[in-house]
Amino acid sequence: MHSIDMLTTLIAYPTVSGTSNAALIDHVEAYLRGLGATTAHVAGPFPGSWNLFASLGPSEKRGILLSGHSDVVPVEGQPWTYDPFTLTQRDGRLYGRGTADMKGFLACALSAFARAAQRKDDLIAPLQLAISCEEEVGCVGVRSLLPELEAMPAQPLLCLIGEPTSMRLATGHKGKLALKVSCKGRAAHSALPALGLNAIHLAAEFTTAVRAEQARIEAEGLRDEAFEVPFSTLHIGTINGGVALNIVPDHCALALELRTIPGEDADAVLANLRAAAEAILAPYAASVPEAAITLEVVNAYPGLDSGDGDWLTFMSGISGANQQIKLAFGTEGGLFDQSLDSPVIICGPGSMDQGHKPDEFVTLDQLTRCDAMLDALIDRLCDGRLPG
Repeated sequence: MHSIDMLTTLIAYPTVSGTSNAALIDHVEAYLRGLGATTAHVAGPFPGSWNLFASLGPSEKRGILLSGHSDVVPVEGQPWTYDPFTLTQRDGRLYGRGTADMKGFLACALSAFARAAQRKDDLIAPLQLAISCEEEVGCVGVRSLLPELEAMPAQPLLCLIGEPTSMRLATGHKGKLALKVSCKGRAAHSALPALGLNAIHLAAEFTTAVRAEQARIEAEGLRDEAFEVPFSTLHIGTINGGVALNIVPDHCALALELRTIPGEDADAVLANLRAAAEAILAPYAASVPEAAITLEVVNAYPGLDSGDGDWLTFMSGISGANQQIKLAFGTEGGLFDQSLDSPVIICGPGSMDQGHKPDEFVTLDQLTRCDAMLDALIDRLCDGRLPG
């Protein structure tokens, strides 16, 4: 099975976010060029990080764009049974970091290019592939690739993102805002706390305000029962403050996340949180004028809501997937949806239940189903039976 061989190769590249993926991209680019595809490198946000675009077939026509990311999450501190960067096959499962999220799909996509190359003269529309970097740290890598795709002679008819969905068709996911919250108080000796203002106490009061805003969202905000958690969520992931026990701390920082149902007004939520921060500070305005609670957006990506349509019916037919879902986790889909005049559907092998964990795996059955879906897609690219 060519996809397994390809996955073996991809897993061997330890493309952890924040490290270079250049070796993987160089290997894949040479492979695709050997098949007759045209390719383009696009630099990512960090030194050594690269995106890759490839196209096989008549580039002046609108085709199908397959999309996936090359980076994986770290393995440090996880109790792996197997070498995470050596593909291990056991009992119908393929173990290794990134097998599910999402080198399994990339392996199937690259294998599909080999099969499409054998039918290159029959391609009425092109098969295309976008491989991004630094997705796991907030979908930051693909942003430099999107302007190149926007400038293509013909934008894709469909963007198919291969995040792990257990080969179900996903039409949506939540958007995300990551924020840094900085609380500033006044330092003092702990024996004389009234002379200072404890920044950790400010952070604790702000945490209470976050929980109150979450309760308001659950009661009054948008709901979409297609999501596992059918409302927008607020989450504090880290809190850091203080230097020593005998010092009233003057700084405390929190990492805050907002995940929004498509259509939810994220700016309104932020406005509510900023108003709560001002209310917390109000009693100290005269006595500690330097006191502050600031909210800074450090990363954001939009949600996705593809809805129904001809392409969803088409993909249901070639994938055999009748169940439509919305994802709890974010993808690059919202960014593609904003940038390209193309519908976006998410469908790929594996389950995110296995992603980011020790002994991550994808099953042989899932890879086989993905290969079959992409074969059917190639057939349609050759016979022209495409929507639109």
